[in-house]
Amino acid sequence: MYGTLCLYHREKREKLSENFHFRCLPSEFQDCVTWQEGGNCLRRAIFSLEAASPAICLLIQLEKHVTEEGGVTAHVYSRKEPVHLTEREKQKLQVWARVMPFREPFAWAVVALFDANITGGVGGFSSSPSSPLPPGLFGPSLMEASLDSDGRLIADAKTESSSVPVLVDVQSLRRVKENYTEEMLQDPKYKVHKPVKAILRLEIERLSTEDHDQDSIFECGSFGRGSTDGDSRLTVGPSFSGRFMQGLGMTKVTHNGRQKWSPGRKHRYLHSGSVGSIEFGKFDFRAIEFRSGSKVEVLPQLLHCLYVYPQSVNLSRKRNLFVRVELRKDDVDIRKSPLEALYPRDADSSMQKYAHSQIDANTKTPHYHDEFKIQLPAVLSPEHHLLFTFFHVDLQMKIEAPKPVVVGYSVLPLMFVCQVQRLDGSLPIAKELYSNYLQENVKERLEYLDDGKTVFKLRSRLCSSLYPVNERIRDFFSEYDRHVLRTSPPWGTELMEAINALKTVEPSAMLQFLQPILNMLLRMIRDGGETLQVAAFRSMVNIITRVQAETSDGAERNRYLVHYVDYAFNDFGGRHEPVYPGLCSVWRSLARSKAKGYRVGPVYDDVLSMAWVFLELIVKSMALEQSRIYSESLPPGEELPPLQLIDEVFKSIVQLYDCLLTEVHERCKKGMLLAMKLNSSIAYFCYDLLSVIEHRQVFELVALYFNKFAGVCQSLVHECKLNFLRIVCDHDLFVEMPGRDPTERNYLASLLMQELFVTWDHEDLTLRSKAARILVQLMCKHEYDARYQTLEDKMYIAQRYFPLVDLILDEMPVFYGLSTTEKREVLVCVLHILRYLDDASLVKAWQHNMDRTKLFFKLLEECQELLEYKKAGADGLMGAMPANDQGEGPLRYSEKLSPAVNQFLIEASRQDVRLTKISPNAQWILPQTSPEIGSFWKRASPVTNSSTSPGQPHSLREALAQAQSAGRSGGRSLRETLHPMLRQKLELWEENLSASAMLQILEVLEKFISAVSSQAVLTDYMRLDCITTIFIGFLGRSQPLPFWKAFLPFFNNVFRRHGATLMSRENDRFLKQVAFHLLRLGVFRNESIRKRSVVGLQILVRNAYHYFQGLSRLRVMLTITLSELMSDVQVTHPKMDGSLEESGESQRLRRSLQQIAQESISADLLRECGLPEDSLTALPEGVNGQQWSWAGVAELSTSLLKAVDAAVGHALLGPEILMNDKYATAEAYHGLATAYTNVPDLHIMWLLYLCEVHQGNQSYAEAAQCAVAVAGVIMHAIVGKGDHVWGKEHVEALGNIFPMLTGSRFGDAATAEIEGYGSSKLTVESAVKYLQLANKLFVQAELFHFCAGILELIIPVHKSRRAYSQLSKCHTSLTSIYEAILEQESSPIPFTDATYYRVGFYGKSFGSLHCKEYVYREPRDVRLGDIMKNLGNIYEPTVIEGKQNLHIIPDSRQVNPEDLQAGICYLQITSVDPVTEDEDLESRRERQSGRSSSTFSARVFDRFLFDTPFTKNGRSQGGLEDQWKRRTVLWTEGPFPSLVNRLMVVKSESREFSPIENAIGMIETRTAALAGELDDQRINEGDPLPRLQGLQRILQGSVAVQVNSGVLGVCTAFLSGEPSTRLRSQELQQLIAALLEFMAVCKKAIRVHARLIGEEDQDFHSQLVIGFQSLTAELSHYIPAILSDVTILGKHSNVLKL
Repeated sequence: MYGTLCLYHREKREKLSENFHFRCLPSEFQDCVTWQEGGNCLRRAIFSLEAASPAICLLIQLEKHVTEEGGVTAHVYSRKEPVHLTEREKQKLQVWARVMPFREPFAWAVVALFDANITGGVGGFSSSPSSPLPPGLFGPSLMEASLDSDGRLIADAKTESSSVPVLVDVQSLRRVKENYTEEMLQDPKYKVHKPVKAILRLEIERLSTEDHDQDSIFECGSFGRGSTDGDSRLTVGPSFSGRFMQGLGMTKVTHNGRQKWSPGRKHRYLHSGSVGSIEFGKFDFRAIEFRSGSKVEVLPQLLHCLYVYPQSVNLSRKRNLFVRVELRKDDVDIRKSPLEALYPRDADSSMQKYAHSQIDANTKTPHYHDEFKIQLPAVLSPEHHLLFTFFHVDLQMKIEAPKPVVVGYSVLPLMFVCQVQRLDGSLPIAKELYSNYLQENVKERLEYLDDGKTVFKLRSRLCSSLYPVNERIRDFFSEYDRHVLRTSPPWGTELMEAINALKTVEPSAMLQFLQPILNMLLRMIRDGGETLQVAAFRSMVNIITRVQAETSDGAERNRYLVHYVDYAFNDFGGRHEPVYPGLCSVWRSLARSKAKGYRVGPVYDDVLSMAWVFLELIVKSMALEQSRIYSESLPPGEELPPLQLIDEVFKSIVQLYDCLLTEVHERCKKGMLLAMKLNSSIAYFCYDLLSVIEHRQVFELVALYFNKFAGVCQSLVHECKLNFLRIVCDHDLFVEMPGRDPTERNYLASLLMQELFVTWDHEDLTLRSKAARILVQLMCKHEYDARYQTLEDKMYIAQRYFPLVDLILDEMPVFYGLSTTEKREVLVCVLHILRYLDDASLVKAWQHNMDRTKLFFKLLEECQELLEYKKAGADGLMGAMPANDQGEGPLRYSEKLSPAVNQFLIEASRQDVRLTKISPNAQWILPQTSPEIGSFWKRASPVTNSSTSPGQPHSLREALAQAQSAGRSGGRSLRETLHPMLRQKLELWEENLSASAMLQILEVLEKFISAVSSQAVLTDYMRLDCITTIFIGFLGRSQPLPFWKAFLPFFNNVFRRHGATLMSRENDRFLKQVAFHLLRLGVFRNESIRKRSVVGLQILVRNAYHYFQGLSRLRVMLTITLSELMSDVQVTHPKMDGSLEESGESQRLRRSLQQIAQESISADLLRECGLPEDSLTALPEGVNGQQWSWAGVAELSTSLLKAVDAAVGHALLGPEILMNDKYATAEAYHGLATAYTNVPDLHIMWLLYLCEVHQGNQSYAEAAQCAVAVAGVIMHAIVGKGDHVWGKEHVEALGNIFPMLTGSRFGDAATAEIEGYGSSKLTVESAVKYLQLANKLFVQAELFHFCAGILELIIPVHKSRRAYSQLSKCHTSLTSIYEAILEQESSPIPFTDATYYRVGFYGKSFGSLHCKEYVYREPRDVRLGDIMKNLGNIYEPTVIEGKQNLHIIPDSRQVNPEDLQAGICYLQITSVDPVTEDEDLESRRERQSGRSSSTFSARVFDRFLFDTPFTKNGRSQGGLEDQWKRRTVLWTEGPFPSLVNRLMVVKSESREFSPIENAIGMIETRTAALAGELDDQRINEGDPLPRLQGLQRILQGSVAVQVNSGVLGVCTAFLSGEPSTRLRSQELQQLIAALLEFMAVCKKAIRVHARLIGEEDQDFHSQLVIGFQSLTAELSHYIPAILSDVTILGKHSNVLKL
């Protein structure tokens, strides 16, 4: 099977490339053929494209032999079926088949390459769903897959980092039965061909730009014929290959012995080299492109050939016709052999003399689709011509001597063909040719077919880079040949005219022969006279200017000119003198003429605009001369030594250079764009010279430049200076360059740093940014330079750049004047310098003076601030940072880096991944490097492969470049445009950059600490304040885990070496900040960071033992910092049901504080953190501190945990509870105040908050106690400091008012004074202020006894200060207070300041209150029903939320929680009475609501009791003989009034009284009450009227007839009948004695009553006497002795006698 491939344009119906011929065997024979025999099946074809278009397709034409196994096909020549052939005809056919094998057209296919709407072909290499190719074929990656034309996958897809072959099955093959032309296949009038049951498999590969420099490559696949057995298909036939690729215009050159690729021809590499290409094998085929578009281009290779396409022949009769083509050099004799000028169709064949077309059998109009490629002679003569011979296969000829019959001849002169690129025409056919048939007289004698009509149609295409079609170019070539070969007199007007005529040549013709024309002009510039040099130079300027204008693609450097300079120009191969002296001379002459004022015309502006071409030609010429001089004598592997220019040539270059600088300077002042272009050309000129000539000669040119542009210039001039420096310093040998003087080192580096610093002080902001970017790019280039990867090289580079740090320190205002982005870029470079700088240089910088050292660390502080990576929630602490310091989601860091980092990613990190390709289809791999090499910048730059997946269309660098070019410089918009994977890479890059910067600062600090320890630097050894700010900056910022792993050993080292300094009082603020951030780290989600937090806190504890001689000071400090932290930590979060629960942050903090005191895990923590196991217990040399004590650490941990618990408890209440439940609110504030007892300021603060809460609830007694507690804290601190205003007795007196006030817990806190906290605020004035507040609140609570004690504490202060007016006010207040006390005590109604209730909680919905009892202190007007209602309102919502019911138990019976009903919450509320200290709790008397025998000076109660009546039969009430009583005494956790409204019951005791004891107690209670009224001392005092009223009330209840059933009831119950027999004798005697005593006291009371009454009370007295007599008479029935022992009236009675 034979076939051809070519590129075809369907709309224009023309070929775009020559044919690629291939052949293959059927699949059943492939196994029988060795690779050597079928090696041509592996040929590859390379096709080039001018531009992609949907109309471009792949035209495939297939042919086959008509002879098969069964004989000759019937329709070969006669078009007859086999049944109609005679035996003789069959024999002739077989003979002809052997003599001339016939290949008939078999099938054809058109495969669309770029049309995504066509599904029958390749479908366009796009992302269209209809395309059978993967969407990334022309993207940066290619999927390895096999697909059919309908998109069915044959093999698995796999993404590679480079292109891989793709197998595509094309099934759209169409059968042809007759010969045709290519236009006929696309003609809609042509009949539709039937499909062929066959499959064409194409193997397509997009070659990477490293593999090939052309536009496109295509590779065919295999062809198979499908079988007709059922529906199954069998692919048969051999394979053949070719490739297709759309390139990106990459330029491959050799520069200093290393290959480099420069995208977009952006970088200038001017050393000699050759075009890189694929290593083609024996059978590789590169198809020539027929460029027919309007785009003019240089032919990519040396060509001189003609393509001829016979189309058709119009005959008058049917024939079996074919055409033979040959090239002849003359027409003398047709029998002579033609030239071997025709290319063979097989790659392994030599050039041929003849070539035949296919046979079109049995037709009047044969058509042909053959292509003949003819190699043209280098020199054409008028006699060169093509001869076409037409043969007919005659079946009537004898079998013994078969021979085609010549029908006629056609002749085509080459001189006519080569006048045009394309020729479509017709020729006549002569029947016979004679000698000299090209001459006119012979032509007239020839006989033609069809009366001389032009019956033979043909087409030709000329592809030649040697023979110009344009007449002016031919004339120039001719004149140049005469000039060079000296075949004419020395040049005259003809050569000048030819040179000048080149200015009018058409661009397309000029561009085709651009390279030879420029070579010829350069040779005339080199060795011509002055006039010829000037003419050639001017013409050259005109030509390259026109080329630049006509073929501009937007780039500054035209690609054709670049191609010429880099590859085509070889300075005549060393056969002549180099061209650069002549080129410099003629250009210098023109420039000096312009400088002198002569008119040079517009050519001078053109030469300036295209100066880069001439400058690069000069350097290329020098480089070629350098290579020729030294390459032969130089050993392999060594660099070429620099070329030493002779003085005359160098002087010429300097003069030309000076003229160009003058042009730049003058045009910059006018603001012309040409100045910038010329400046860049000059810079690249110096850049290139550094690789060719002596460095110091180049330095003279650089010095001349900066002398011309000295100091601070205008913006445009200064920008030129920056561009010049950027280009020159980008040289590969920049690091190794010497100075201008042999003793100097790196002249360019010194110049660079000076100019950069001057630029940073420039008023133009864009120039500042550009200068910073230049520095970043240079540092990146050094870091990735493979030649400088040793530590010695990197240290050398750091030493060269370290003077820049000195410049910054000398002029810090210049640095502060930079923008944030510029500062960040400069600081990254500074850190990179410090990374590799040797310690000696660094220490030397710190030895200058102390202020300079502080400035150095200020610079590092800026690094911390500007290179911080803020990520929301990254530290696991949602609220541990202020809101303004937290990250803002996606807008975090890159907005600070744009656009400079984008530029860095695009340009400076072009060597971030050095790739090595190990095989054509292998993946790219990274070279193996040491992990220490370049680790800083490896972390600081995103390492991304050039390959991407379909879901990831760009690499990170490319994506950022596109975002920048699109104008999206904002960080947020930039991130939003990135693919999620790229966004993640960017965030990782940013985070790694920040981490690297922090680690580098940490390393510098460690070096500084070591230097400080040896006192080798100048600093403040008392405070180390130059590093403490950086230290806090580390702790206060979000850092990754690797940083914390490195930080903790440094932290331990610093506090071990300089613990005494850092723990001193001068560094209190620093120490407190350290403690705060260590506690903050204990909240992080990362367990490893929390462990390091624990160890860090233990290190502080260790230093506190060493230098504080205990933990009291550190306890205060940690408590203060914990208070600050808890205000930021979110300690609660809502649950699903809306209630609150403790958050994970507070739980993690609690665990961290607990681990501080866990001795069992301490050793493991230290090992994990990289510290010795004895880091905590070992005592440093020269330190006489305390040893480590785990007991003390446990106490510290417990105190801190209390603060956490209090904060959590307060937060868990929620806003609703704080509004409604005053008891829980007060307890929460009280818990906070108690937790911060160690810190007086915090303790006082929370007490005052609690005081405000109580005042809002009108709980004035509790509010007053808060004020007393505050005053007590202050007084204790004052007394502890030895102030003589108060003494210990005053503190004890205050303790009588508030018994819970104990001074021992404030002792350490008062002495541990911390900056901003402590005893500095505990003054006498503050104490007096809060005592006065307490006095005011006690007055509102009517607790005047407390007011008196408080005023007595204020009086000594006023006395000591002789504040007599204040003393007078105090005494006046004291008088009013005592009067109020007297009024309360003299009142007949006993005064009660509050009511008390015992409340028991039973139910799980109560939470922590479940099964607990409290005593509530309520105002005196709150009754039992009121408190039941209030508590019900408080707890009912909570109970309902728990899906339970609330039930209140109103009585005081004992409650067993197990007996209560499940699902119900119970509240038991009981009224209780306070118990004084002297009260007998064992007494069986009933308690009276009257006055106690104790003093009223202290109304402080911590015991309460209540009586509960009950009977043995289960009823609560019964008769006197069955009524029992249970007395319960409760002890609270503190006395009332307290800081809170309720106190928990901590102890409870009960005692039961029998019925007889109850009866005796009742009688004794009444007796005691009456005796109290009869006290003589009280009777004689005051007004007797109130006493008479009290006496009358008691007597009436004791002896009145209507109420005497109480005593009589007792006698009836216990002294009558059976009950008396059940009493024990002792109980009986006690009952009788109580009755007798009662009657005696009543008798006495009646006598006193008689003495006190007046006339108006005589009737009442008479009733009392009668009642007493009646009671006595009734009692005598039970106690007869009562008559003898009781005498009603004595001698003093004048009212009644018995």
